[in-house]
Amino acid sequence: MFEVNPIEHIEGKIDLPGDKSISHRIIILGSLAEGNTNADNFLISDDSLRTMEAFQKMGIEINLEGRKIIIKGKGLRGFKKPTVELYMGGSGTSARLILGVLAGQKFKSTLTGDDSLSRRPMKRVTIPLREMGAKIEGPEDADFLPLTIEGGDLIPIEYKMPVASAQVKSAILLAGLYADGKTKVIEPIISRDHTERLLKLFGAEIEKDGLVNTISGWPKLKGIDFYIPGDISSAANFIVLATLAKRAHLVISSVGLNPTRTGIIDVLKRMGAKIDVKIKDKDSPEPFGDIEIRNSSLRGVNISKEEIPRLIDELPLLMVAGCFAEGVTQIEGAEELRVKETDRINSMVTNLKKLGANIFVEKDTIVIKGTFSLKGNQVKSFSDHRTAMSMVVIGLVIPGKTILDEIDCVNKSFPEFFSILKQIIKR
Repeated sequence: MFEVNPIEHIEGKIDLPGDKSISHRIIILGSLAEGNTNADNFLISDDSLRTMEAFQKMGIEINLEGRKIIIKGKGLRGFKKPTVELYMGGSGTSARLILGVLAGQKFKSTLTGDDSLSRRPMKRVTIPLREMGAKIEGPEDADFLPLTIEGGDLIPIEYKMPVASAQVKSAILLAGLYADGKTKVIEPIISRDHTERLLKLFGAEIEKDGLVNTISGWPKLKGIDFYIPGDISSAANFIVLATLAKRAHLVISSVGLNPTRTGIIDVLKRMGAKIDVKIKDKDSPEPFGDIEIRNSSLRGVNISKEEIPRLIDELPLLMVAGCFAEGVTQIEGAEELRVKETDRINSMVTNLKKLGANIFVEKDTIVIKGTFSLKGNQVKSFSDHRTAMSMVVIGLVIPGKTILDEIDCVNKSFPEFFSILKQIIKR
């Protein structure tokens, strides 16, 4: 059990561990490249470590020195057949992106995961990879882990994605490195583009034309030196907390400001949040800057389906913010939340109702009517890191004690969450 008590004052200047999405991709592309990749501000978390361990099991030397990671890449054909199963823990990013890499390897390997990951759909990745020539076997026609994959030289495809997903897009682009010719991935809506940006930086021939991403096979990737900006999804916890606190002035330094990830800032500003963004390096492959937040009064807004890919991981926090907004907040097209570590629509609605929120779901539209009579109660993490952190945030700004059943799941993405939180709470 973990107890959260209300606070009134948030103040300070903080910096955050590196972006989780970028940390995964630095390991993957650094391993595929020739020569050393050195990256500062790497995120050390359960998820990113699963990716690191998988490539170590395939013969890649990877060293951690504090928050610096050094990857000694061996090129596209430099991997060894793993002698054990590749365990992904609860990391969907690890599993789906590594499947793209394994599709190009001339050996058989098996991916496994924990119970939550074993419930998450994989056919969205295995279908296009099978089209490219990979042999994949697993439960329910390779829709769930464990999956056994045998790859090789692949066939380029043109694939129209049914659902916007950066993970699926990335898996196909990574597999496209092993195909003779050009592989095209067509998105229904723009999703986060870290893979495309980093592929280009490592030397891949990749083009983007609106929703169409085209990659040429068999490039010679070269190791890079890189700074990983702070994670905007981790920053979002403190942005929402400072917005809702009775008194707050918070600065978060060197946060990633990739435009495919800043939907949370756009929506909160639309709600009336006092947020000032100062970009430090707009020409960087991954732009970053400082975010300044002051406490604010909010108003309800509509969040459209088209906005969801830019803020998918921040939706639980926006549901929290909606509880404090005057009027009605509607979130449309949020069905992807149902296939995360848990059904996040269910976990958040269940918890927020226990705290007194007026929240309900009509099909996959979440409707929140702002109320100012919330009160602490017992809630559950549902073993989901984003649900847990959202409950801590709301527990800090409502009267009474909020008691969470467990908080270990936070280590999945943000082990330093509580230590950073202590720095900014002024009681």
